Amino acid sequence: VNAARMGALIDDLLKLSRASMQELKRRPTDMEALARMAAHEATEHAARPVEVVIHALPPAQGDHTLLQQVWANLIGNAVKYSRGAAAPRIEIGARRLDDAVEYYVRDNGAGFDPQQAARLFGLFQRLHSEEEFEGTGVGLALVERIVRRHGGQVGAGSDPTTEGPRLVGDSQ
Repeated sequence: VNAARMGALIDDLLKLSRASMQELKRRPTDMEALARMAAHEATEHAARPVEVVIHALPPAQGDHTLLQQVWANLIGNAVKYSRGAAAPRIEIGARRLDDAVEYYVRDNGAGFDPQQAARLFGLFQRLHSEEEFEGTGVGLALVERIVRRHGGQVGAGSDPTTEGPRLVGDSQ
């Protein structure tokens, strides 16, 4: 068990390192296709059905591989943290801001103390215990690093009227 946890941690740290150092290969990227693929992968082996609603997502200019990792981490977390809900539901969408697009992932999961939101994207900053939810504490730090490298920003809310992790960046 400890060896498996250590292996997962090393793999996640290597992903974080690569995301920080590899050259960005910007190209038009179909964000909707990436989100659909990540949702399929995250839910295909879920212990019980998860409703996933994916609204139309505008394309973005970015590194396909890195953006695929962002969607995989965000949707994977949504599946993980909503597994205790009576009817797990994830909603993925986007909205246009002044000169940017905000992509979001909402879930009806465990939530967190909104005053701790800033910690969510820090390395090893877990807001739930490992007994409650498995993980290394690297996934959202990886998301934040990739989004920042693309010129965007991330945020999160834990209120039923707000979106869960949000990615904001220009749509060029």
